[in-house]
Amino acid sequence: MNEDNKINYYAIIPATVRYNQKLKAAEKLLYGEITALSNVKGYCYAQNRYFAQLYGVSIETVSRWLSHLQELGYIEIEIIRNDKKEVIERNIYIADTPYCQKNQYPYCSNGQYPIDENVKENNINKIIEDLFYYIINNSNRISKEFYSILNRLEFIYTKEILSIMQDDKVQMLKEIIYTLYSLYNSQFKTLLLKVDRQELINLYLISKEHCVGNFFNYYKKVIIKEYSKSNARRL
Repeated sequence: MNEDNKINYYAIIPATVRYNQKLKAAEKLLYGEITALSNVKGYCYAQNRYFAQLYGVSIETVSRWLSHLQELGYIEIEIIRNDKKEVIERNIYIADTPYCQKNQYPYCSNGQYPIDENVKENNINKIIEDLFYYIINNSNRISKEFYSILNRLEFIYTKEILSIMQDDKVQMLKEIIYTLYSLYNSQFKTLLLKVDRQELINLYLISKEHCVGNFFNYYKKVIIKEYSKSNARRL
């Protein structure tokens, strides 16, 4: 694999993974690679072919490694299908609670290693803040097309207006924009041509009320489901 294509973020392999004798060394390395790739969007969207080329193994071998990590509770795998039940997207999330077998390690208990969750949350928060900073400062790091989408939805505010908005409203704005940007960089980009401002806010509030676990993953799926359903009704 070309060195330029390899990720430059740090990998994190907690003690619960490093010292788990049920895991192969390669599976531990794969877990670390997933944490590094998750720095970009809060989840890993690399396909098995990427990992196979990276480690010089078959795609089937990578599939077995992932299945084992999932079986032990270290990762969560989200499969998104279209109306024809065809797989169109596969996302991998680091599980919120690391696998910890009772009495396996005297120092291992629930909450003993909050760094996994904290790192994941901090990474997402930094991405959200950076993205919002670029947008309110009209940075050329953000495409004109995405600016156009935000303008249509009236999600771009001046710094003066933002300064007098309630903190929870500003946070909601940041999180909606982050979710839209995630959709913009996915196969569901065309949905953004149809989304409605008030509907996005309503779906956001509903997701906040009902979500247990990864909020952004849940909110994104709610949007996809709602607007895919709308497309089906029009057909």
